[in-house]
Amino acid sequence: MNPRADPGIRIALIVVLAGVAAALHIAKLPPAVPVLQRELGITLVQAGFLLSLVQLASMGLGIVAGLTGDGIGLKRSMLIGLALLTLAGFVGGFAHTVGALLVLRAVEGLGFLMTTVPAPSLIARSVKSMQRTRMLGVWGSFMPFGTALALLAGPGIMGLIAWNGWWWLIASVSLAMFFWLARSVPHDPPHFAAGGQAWRSRLTQTLAARGPWLAALTFAVYSAQWLSVIGFLPALYQASGWTGTLGAVLTAGVAGVNMIGNILAGRLLARGVAPRLVLWGAFGAMALGAFLAFASVTEQAPVLRYGGALLFSALGGMIPGGLFGLAPRLAPSDQTISTTMGWILQWSAIGQFIGPPVVAWVASQVGNWQWTWVILGGCSLCGMVLAWAIERHLKRVAV
Repeated sequence: MNPRADPGIRIALIVVLAGVAAALHIAKLPPAVPVLQRELGITLVQAGFLLSLVQLASMGLGIVAGLTGDGIGLKRSMLIGLALLTLAGFVGGFAHTVGALLVLRAVEGLGFLMTTVPAPSLIARSVKSMQRTRMLGVWGSFMPFGTALALLAGPGIMGLIAWNGWWWLIASVSLAMFFWLARSVPHDPPHFAAGGQAWRSRLTQTLAARGPWLAALTFAVYSAQWLSVIGFLPALYQASGWTGTLGAVLTAGVAGVNMIGNILAGRLLARGVAPRLVLWGAFGAMALGAFLAFASVTEQAPVLRYGGALLFSALGGMIPGGLFGLAPRLAPSDQTISTTMGWILQWSAIGQFIGPPVVAWVASQVGNWQWTWVILGGCSLCGMVLAWAIERHLKRVAV
């Protein structure tokens, strides 16, 4: 893939970078949790809600964002999202209470949705059909890349300019991407300006179809696990004595290797590997990795625990990569791809809203993290059942 030779690839990569900018807003909090606990006195459970409440808007408005993207235009929706992220980020740097941060995190959740929901459709529209599945797999890496970058850079930057400056810096990144995307990505076709299909028709068509529901529930059980692990790794490593640069690098490594699975899933699906096998392999690896990372039997083997976290994230990345690649096939029509993505991300938000507080509550009750793997393993088992149902659905609609 040569972006200079293929303008469609160049547009797709700009869209991916806009997604990375949005992901930075979500991922800026985990490295800031110890700082906010110290400066604002927040508890572990409050930190869990700060991690998950950014998804509040997503929980209620995910499909609305998809309808909006299909209606007003993909590029226009992404620009609105980047503007919301920029505004909430700059204002958030002046917040000094948990309540204010929670409200602004909800605004960032809406901005994240408006930015990321239309992106897969915009990528699919920009690239050639033979490149679509692979590029959608690359798109799936926007979240782990942004998360790894935030986890790696956050502690050092906050040491220089405090958490407020960290908020303002990330807002500046999304502002820069607003102007780059506005200048470089072609305008939406005229049919978007006219609204395309009626929103009620698109909504009914999406919610009445089996494919969007299966994809959404599968993403929910994945996201509940992934944010629970990534969100609390800094606090977990700090408790283990892995603080400062070491803790940041270790956590960023776990987040970053998620890109491997995203890109791998796109390549496997493009080569004809059955979706069920891709998703089963991913959920199985997450279950094993969670056991190695959190079970009491590995308590005296920190290297093995870290290896489990790497396995959990690296192969777990095949789930979002696979689902993004399958989204055009799971959507009931070409006009409902963004709406389907909105529904998927709405349920992803539900998973992320529930996962971290539950994991934090269990850890608080038992005084440690040793039972975390049981919760995560249950999610993986549910995901395997859903993956089997997805493949049956794809075979049925292909007939």
